[in-house]
Amino acid sequence: MTTRWKSLITGMATALLAALPAAAQTNLRIGLAEDPDVLDPTLARTYVGRIVFASICDKLFDIDDKLNPIPQLALSHETSADGKTVTIKLRPGVTFHDGEKFDAEAAKFSLDRHRTMQGSFRRPELAQVESVDVVDPLTIKLGLKAPFSPLIAQLTDRAGMMVSPKAAKEAGDKFGLKPVCAGPYRFVERVQQDRIVVEKFKDYWNKDNVHIDRVTYLPIVDSTVRLANLRSGALDLVERPLATDIAAIRAIPKVKLVTAVEIGYQGLSINLGNGPAASTPLAKDARVRKALELALDREALNQVAFNGEFVVGNQWVSPQHPYYQQAVPVPKRDVARAQALLKEAGVTGRIAVDFMVPNNPETRQVAELIQSMVVEAGFDMKIRVTEFATSLKQAEDGAFQAFLIGWSGRTDPDGNIYVFAACNAPQNNSKYCDPKTDADLNGAREKSDPAARKAIYEGVAKRMIGANEGHVVYLYHRRVLMAHVERLEGFRQLPDGLVRVVGLRLK
Repeated sequence: MTTRWKSLITGMATALLAALPAAAQTNLRIGLAEDPDVLDPTLARTYVGRIVFASICDKLFDIDDKLNPIPQLALSHETSADGKTVTIKLRPGVTFHDGEKFDAEAAKFSLDRHRTMQGSFRRPELAQVESVDVVDPLTIKLGLKAPFSPLIAQLTDRAGMMVSPKAAKEAGDKFGLKPVCAGPYRFVERVQQDRIVVEKFKDYWNKDNVHIDRVTYLPIVDSTVRLANLRSGALDLVERPLATDIAAIRAIPKVKLVTAVEIGYQGLSINLGNGPAASTPLAKDARVRKALELALDREALNQVAFNGEFVVGNQWVSPQHPYYQQAVPVPKRDVARAQALLKEAGVTGRIAVDFMVPNNPETRQVAELIQSMVVEAGFDMKIRVTEFATSLKQAEDGAFQAFLIGWSGRTDPDGNIYVFAACNAPQNNSKYCDPKTDADLNGAREKSDPAARKAIYEGVAKRMIGANEGHVVYLYHRRVLMAHVERLEGFRQLPDGLVRVVGLRLK
């Protein structure tokens, strides 16, 4: 072949290759049951927000499938003999999404921000931390007011998420509009009620284990619509499909269902002292709250709403949890006893209750079942369906008498009770406050022995639940349900309900 022809063929081949499209980017599309609140780990409150954070904001520690802490941005930790100093070694070579270096100064900044920022929901989680000191560029030392056994567990969630100091200082209280962290994906855009888009961060410290280019989170409140989108191929993964759809999901070709019992709970929060809405017999008299509980049939609720797939419970941890208090068992329904208690409390006529319910089909069905059950005892639950984020704000403002709401759960039992039951805790929207409970909750935090902690929590359970002096009627523990297309490989579900994107592949 002549040189002229060789050059011509080479030129044609080069032009052809240039005209070919680049390799298609992979995009993991995840259907969320709600739109998250603010994407600032210091200020955020929602479970779906935690799902998004799992892709953009690495933490000091993560958990394994047994709920044990494992290193993430931290490499190790050591607690002093008196339990009041915790030294944490940090991972080298980590970069924030804005190119800033992650080091001990950055870790101190993030922890101090969680501890002191106005409106921080992480403050009670780190309340025992008195100081954060830089020991060397990759070591921090946490000084504690008292021994605090849940500390490392707290750092496996939002309290352990690290944010870029530069970006946080520049953005101030607007940081949640464009979060900058050190996770496997960086934030691209958010359209409220429509989508959140993140893309692979090329300088991630564990980038060789990140195989998907982009993740798009799509809030779709209607579970039927979420499932239809999964079935049609418009979504690759959906969180919280209905338990009543389990059989249908298992029948869909090339779709997998993954489950785990949640570490959180679902319950009925009662406003005891937050503003004028708390001026009700339900708020003022523990006998009325006991009557409400006795009018409920948790097992029937589970069977009708969830095909019996969930776990009935009456505490902040499930009956399968080692901290569950057997001395305070789930009560059976007893309408006659409920009516007698109302009579004893001097209640005449029906008790009307403003019943705030987040807007999703499953929650609405549960609310309707509760409404129909308790009417026999003398309660008139007036269901008020409210958009999810709005319901959280109204709960904070005290604009409710009863609120059907859950908690996604924390690996340590303290994370399921303290932030809701301690006096003046930021998520204690019911304004429950009892000095004995406060003393017990703080005492349990200082014990490292599980048996000693469980003994303290028994007193809390007997007081708040057994005697109905508390503000939450715990109902059930969901089974975390995730359905995904078969071509999504590497997905595993942990009890905390998060979607971990590192290690996932789309075939």
